[in-house]
Amino acid sequence: MSNISMKNVVMASVLAISAVTSMSANAANVAVCSGSAAGSGASFASGATTFVKTAFTTKCSANVFLDADDRTATLFTVGSASIKGKKYYGGSTAGGAVTALGDCAGIAAGGACAAVDSQKGAADAPSS
Repeated sequence: MSNISMKNVVMASVLAISAVTSMSANAANVAVCSGSAAGSGASFASGATTFVKTAFTTKCSANVFLDADDRTATLFTVGSASIKGKKYYGGSTAGGAVTALGDCAGIAAGGACAAVDSQKGAADAPSS
């Protein structure tokens, strides 16, 4: 993965986790960024019983998949991958800094990272 692609994936993940500390989301996995052009991503509404407390709209980098899951009032997870990358990433509000969690599923067959990899990152992120 090039340094630029790695920086885009890490930056998108860091921004998502940073935003999470002041926002709210749905109680299920949300496809925040679709891996297409840069621009606005998913919007998150605030909630009294969710982790997000202030509504916001995300910004997405080009070629980046990003998923988020507002699991509880104390746990929010994110997962990301880049179409041009090799690894998928995950992190959470449970002390889970954004880190590489493994190779994307399609890499072994000569393919690329896809939305399923960012979903796996959000699901595999630390939860306790």
